[in-house]
This record gives sequence, structure tokens and C-alpha cells, in this order.
Amino acid sequence: MGGFFGAASKNDCVTDVFFGIDYHSHLGTKRGGMTAYSEEKGFQRAIHSIENTPFRTKFENDASGMNGRLCMGSISDSDPQPILVRSKFGIYAVCNIGIINNYEELSQELLNNDYANFETMSSGLINSSALVGTLMAQKNTMVEGIKYAQERIDGTLSLAILTKEGIILARDRCGRLPIIVGRRDDGYCFALESFAFQKLGYTTYKELEPGEIVMLTADGCETLEKGNPANMKICSFLWTYYGYPNAVYEGVTVETMRTRNGEIMAEIDKANGTLPDVDYICGVPDSGVPHAIGYANKSGIPFARPFIKYTPTWPRSFTPQNQEMRNRIAKMKLIPVHELIEGKKLLFVDDSIVRGTQMRETVEFLYENGAKEVHMRSACPPVMYGCKYLNFSRSNSDLDLIARQIIHENEGEEGVKYIAEYSNSRTERGKHLRDEICRRLKLTSLEFQSLEGTERAIGLPPCNLCTYCWTGKK
Repeated sequence: MGGFFGAASKNDCVTDVFFGIDYHSHLGTKRGGMTAYSEEKGFQRAIHSIENTPFRTKFENDASGMNGRLCMGSISDSDPQPILVRSKFGIYAVCNIGIINNYEELSQELLNNDYANFETMSSGLINSSALVGTLMAQKNTMVEGIKYAQERIDGTLSLAILTKEGIILARDRCGRLPIIVGRRDDGYCFALESFAFQKLGYTTYKELEPGEIVMLTADGCETLEKGNPANMKICSFLWTYYGYPNAVYEGVTVETMRTRNGEIMAEIDKANGTLPDVDYICGVPDSGVPHAIGYANKSGIPFARPFIKYTPTWPRSFTPQNQEMRNRIAKMKLIPVHELIEGKKLLFVDDSIVRGTQMRETVEFLYENGAKEVHMRSACPPVMYGCKYLNFSRSNSDLDLIARQIIHENEGEEGVKYIAEYSNSRTERGKHLRDEICRRLKLTSLEFQSLEGTERAIGLPPCNLCTYCWTGKK
């Protein structure tokens, strides 16, 4: 996916931004970047791969050599960012978060309209921020250009633009991702993850509304274009999986949502008579753990950690992109606590079941270490669609998703008509889905959190939540 952080200050703010970006490392695995501006040095920029080395290590020397009272940077799962652009709006640095599904069409349209060439990356593709900058240049002002670019793309576009005067922020039109502004005595900052700036002495000033555009300077946060709260469709998966536990989006803390979500799942199992007789409730690290704690608290069954994930050299933020190596490392990370596994009946809660590959490896690992039964609860509904609004839970095909594979094998292309039934455990199709996943993954039992349960755990109006990956509805 990706994340960004920046600051406009009366003092040099490069060190703040260095740590602020590092706090977003869980959101991306490919590249990191920083840009600063000072009157003495002008624009300074550094971009590095972070696939095998964490952001902090790669950027320590760069950060010590930069200075400026304006600075921003990003963690990216896609293009190198921020990039420097020279246009009729002057020189500026830009980075974006989201996804552009009609990238090829927009690129070709611009080339056909006398934009003779673009600088390309080594892959031959145009950097997404360069494409955005060209779209912006079609209009007379930067604000008009931002709105035009957001209107033209199919997908999601949030922007951070560093100029000589300040930093312009634009939240995507549907607010699928947050942008949160912090304030301190000497200036303002912005982040996707609010906890990042709290550790630097900032307090939350405001959360941008969907489509809102603001200008940050050391003296204030000026609204350039009002947002529209009615357009809100913030990503529900942020709370379920992607967000850091301390993060707060729209007033809802990730950790407390996950704990409440687990409690709701246990309530439903107890009401339906499907709460199994197990020795321990366990969480699949890391994001499954608070869901499991909530489940244990409500069920009255003890919480335990039958295996520990070894992370000093393999944290999630820079696991390999290669799927085979990723699966191998996922298994190597798991260090068993034998007396909590051997001969025990275990119920695990995981944040989601997407392809099922890593879960299969985890279940095999548990049985290899003597588990008697392995039950599974997914903290969200079955993932039925690859995300087309953000750069995660994406697939080359929806048939990469284990739930969609089973539906297709059962009913072919007609099965897509019955996705709501497959998601519901009370229907025959829903029972078939769960039974087949149990068979493939060697689970003793399986249940998914319902859509209604997820929405209840988040606590925002359902009309303001994006649930596309579960329902296929915009």
C-alpha cells in the first residue's frame, strides 16, 4: 500500500520526518524516499530500495545530510517517491498513495495529446506521480489540477506536494485512506498513522475530510478546498489488518476495534452453539492477536501463545516479494512453545483468509508439533474480490482467492451471483465454503466474522465504510 509523513516547521524538521516515515514502515516493502527544501540547499532528495534493509538503516546518512523547515517522505509498495517536478506551477516534490487502475489509458491519452515523452522507470513504466503531475498541469491552478487528476483516475489518489511555500495535502475523494494533521508549538505535520507524530510531540489537529485540500506551513493549516463527509468510504480492512495497533482513524483506535471484534465473534459462536471445546484461544501474530484476546475474554477460555514469531531479522515491513520465499520465511519465523501445543485443542483467530497459503503452512506446523485439533476464526468475512481501490489484498485474478476458487469449482461463473450466500454460514452454500476450506487447510472447524459484526466492531455508519473486498459493492 504505502504511507507518507511530512512537516512544516519554524525549525529544521528533517529528523522528525525521518522518524515519522520510519513509523510507517509496516505499510510498504519496496521503496522509501525523503525530500527536504531549504533556501540554502534548495530541494534535496533521496530514494532507496527497502526490500532487504529497513528504512532507518538506509536513510540515516541521507537524513543527516539534509536540512530544511519543509520536509516530507514516503514508504511505497510501488513507484519511487517523492519525485521532483518542474511545471507551470514551479518546482515541487510530489508523492501519492492509492492506485490508478486506468494508468495505461491515461498515459496513452496524454501521449496522443502532444505530451511527446515521459521520463520512465527502468521497467519502462511512467512513474505514477509523474502521470499525476501531467494531469494537474491541464488546469490553471494547482488546486484545480489536483481535483482534475482525482476525477480522471479510476482508483484512489491521495497526494502530498512539497513546494517552496509549504506542503499541499489532498485526501482522496472517498476518504478510503486517512490523512491526519498534527500540531506542535513550532509547526504542523501530517501522517497516515497518527501515532507516528504523537511520539514526536505533536497532538492531533484535524483529520482531513474526503476530497479536502489544505496547505501546511509553520504558521497554520489553511483549507484550500472543502471536503465532503458524505462521500466517506474509508477502508474497513485498515482496522482488521493493515493499520498499526496504536493508529486512530475517524476516532476509532485499531487495537480497541480488534479486541471488540473478537468479543463479537465469541458472542456469535456462543449464541449459535458453535463455540468449540478447546484448551486455548490463540492469535496468529501479529494482527490476529488482539482479535483473539477479545475472543478469549468473552468466551472465558484462556488466551495463550503456542508459538512466537521471530522478528528481529524478519519483520513484516521487509519480507521478500517472491511468494515462494515469503511462504518459507513465514514458516521459519514460527518458533513453537511445545507444552502449549502438544496434545492440545487450539482455536486460532487470524485477521483474514485470503489465498490460504500461509495459513496452510501454519496449520501444518501446529500438527507437526503435536496439536490435537486446530480450529480457526477469521476476523473478517471471506475475501471475495481483490482490492481495486488500494494497493493491497490485490490479485492477478479473483480466482487466486481461496473462497472464489471454491465457489468457481462448485458452480463455475454462475457462482458469483451467490457470493452473499457463500459468506453466510447459515446457508447451504456458506456451509459448503467452510467445509471445503477446512478440508483444504486441515482445520477442525472454521468460521468467519460477519459483515454486520465487522461494521459493529468499527462503530462507524456502514454507509461510510468500504467493504468492496468482501461484498464487491462500491
